[in-house]
Amino acid sequence: MCVSVTVRVGLVFLGSALLPLSCSQGQDPFAWLHGPQGLRYGSLQPDTAGGECPDECDCPPSFPVAMYCDGRGLTAMPSIPSRMKYLYLQNNAINAVPDSALVNATNLVWLMMHYNQLTSDAIGEKAFLQLKGLERLYLQHNNLTAFPPNLPRTLQDLRINNNKIEKVTLADLEGMDNLTILYLHDNAVTDTGTSLKALKSLTLLEISGNKLTKVPEAFPEHLHQLYMESNSIDSLPDGFLGQFTQLQYVRMAHNQLTDKGIPANAFNVTGLIELDLSFNKLERIPPVSTKLQHLYLQANQIKEFTLGSFCSVVDVTNFSELQTLRLDGNQIGLEDIPTDSSLCLRLTSSIEV
Repeated sequence: MCVSVTVRVGLVFLGSALLPLSCSQGQDPFAWLHGPQGLRYGSLQPDTAGGECPDECDCPPSFPVAMYCDGRGLTAMPSIPSRMKYLYLQNNAINAVPDSALVNATNLVWLMMHYNQLTSDAIGEKAFLQLKGLERLYLQHNNLTAFPPNLPRTLQDLRINNNKIEKVTLADLEGMDNLTILYLHDNAVTDTGTSLKALKSLTLLEISGNKLTKVPEAFPEHLHQLYMESNSIDSLPDGFLGQFTQLQYVRMAHNQLTDKGIPANAFNVTGLIELDLSFNKLERIPPVSTKLQHLYLQANQIKEFTLGSFCSVVDVTNFSELQTLRLDGNQIGLEDIPTDSSLCLRLTSSIEV
């Protein structure tokens, strides 16, 4: 049941990938987005610098530093001309990356190997060692049980989700000072130790769908988005959110959080914009900052609507900036909302109970 008919929910969409501009002059800079077919021009000759394009792949003459081998049914790594910067190998059945596979591909900036059949024991110790300029590596949806060894420390975007990784060690991530995005969700991680603290530039950490029973020991202080949904976390450490200077989005839905496991004012921090605590075991609405804009508490065990959780003082200049509030699937109804709640929640477009 909603107090208001209008529902506005702020959603944050993250682009799955930023796209390089074509170096060609006088052409549509986004033509390469249409794939190799949209990049072939009959008057252009293939570029063979650094080696021939393998028959099983496409190397568009209009974008000679990109090689498209995606969805070709490959079971082994193709030969890679040394001029290549962008290599697309996703949606194949590649099961190994031997030490020699990338020895000629030292100029790679992007390497896309998601949706293959890679296993950890089939990745060579030195397979990625020569990729001194690699910025983006996609390894999601494989069969990895550990981080590959010697990953380039130049990485900015690492996606290794939907594998079978159980542990993250300091050696896996140490020195990745440029990494801003880490997708580690849907693995079997039980512990990260202090490994995440080393990621000085990390702004987005997605570690949902693992086997965490507690919040990781240390995080980078500049995180902007933290997603830990669908774990088994039942409590939070003291000062959990106080360690962050730029955190705006926290999602901890589908955990085992209880009132007892949440320190006082744990979520009452001014920087937060969105907080998702749905599908936990909370019996009370936790105090939140008046600056919070979106709060999701559906499917808990909340029995009382406490207006003080949103406003300690209400007047012309003191009120909550909350826009979205979901309380459906709890043990309260419309009649439990105080009549003077509109003074505190004057910007809230809807309250779902």
